[in-house]
Amino acid sequence: MDTKNIHTYKKKRFWAGILLAQFFLFFAFSKSQLFISAFEKFFELQKVFHQIIFSWIPFSFGDVLYVLLGIVCLYLIFQLFNRKKRNSSLLKFLVLINLFYFSYQVSWGMLYFQTPIIKKLRNQERPNIEKARRLALIYLEKCKSTRQLVSEDKNGIFVIRNLKIIQKEILSQQLMLPQYISDKKVTAVNSIKPSLFKDIMNFTGILGYYNPFTAEAQYNSKLPSSFIPFTLAHETSHQLGFAREQEANFIGYLVGINSKNSDLRYSTEYFTLKSLLRFIAEEDPAFAKAVIKNYSSGMKRDRLYEKSFILKHQGWLDDFFGFTNNLFLQSNQQEGSVTYSYFIDLLLNYEQ
Repeated sequence: MDTKNIHTYKKKRFWAGILLAQFFLFFAFSKSQLFISAFEKFFELQKVFHQIIFSWIPFSFGDVLYVLLGIVCLYLIFQLFNRKKRNSSLLKFLVLINLFYFSYQVSWGMLYFQTPIIKKLRNQERPNIEKARRLALIYLEKCKSTRQLVSEDKNGIFVIRNLKIIQKEILSQQLMLPQYISDKKVTAVNSIKPSLFKDIMNFTGILGYYNPFTAEAQYNSKLPSSFIPFTLAHETSHQLGFAREQEANFIGYLVGINSKNSDLRYSTEYFTLKSLLRFIAEEDPAFAKAVIKNYSSGMKRDRLYEKSFILKHQGWLDDFFGFTNNLFLQSNQQEGSVTYSYFIDLLLNYEQ
């Protein structure tokens, strides 16, 4: 082995060691409330900085960033098959992984370990099927009432009147969040953007996502209108600093449920009703079916359109992203993507 190869080999060992050390270091940080609190404070600073930098860009800069990162990764992977460039490419790949992992954990990953919202609520009881039934009936009536206030297309399906107004309303409603649940700073900066990957997202089951490197809230603009307002409320909850998926759902619920904007309120009420029925159906499918039969005609049209959209875009990509998202959630102290019981926990305890 010549001197150059020996030097490259030592560098590879060094960066591999750094990556391993990072795994152990951030694992130790996740067990310390002092460090988690420090990461929360850092997030409050960097989210303002990131939103000021990236919010004015008319397209999703985070999507472009991921495309460039993907191109670099693919290039380095292909270079691994070149015997002459294999060592240097592997070294660059290790450096890139280290930088990405460190940036992700510092800017976002540690927030998964902050104090759960459930511990901030006065009541901390386990979900009760009877309470869920009662609440489902309440939200059925709420949905019926609000559905009469929204606009429809020529097929009688709910359509959004003005998305910009909804975005402004979400930012405004974030200021109204109960202090005992959220003491996070509201920036009031609109950094909500349609994803450039919307055509791919249709086939993945992903409604939207938060980019921790640019603080942009991305959403799939081709979704049925009934999904979009609540998806925006959910993703902007991540912007506030709520990392756990079901907690972002709960904050999105608090943002939308008392809104004066009927589009946002209907989407939120409808999401809440569907979540309750999904929970109830595990023990009492007959009740869930009976509630669905009592949907208003407009709600039934919206439901059929949602189902047709989902069926049209089902495939191996949907299964793959569902599986990988499940692993990601579970690796970050969360339930799998199919389980909504934590949101129901929060909802039922809050509604008491």
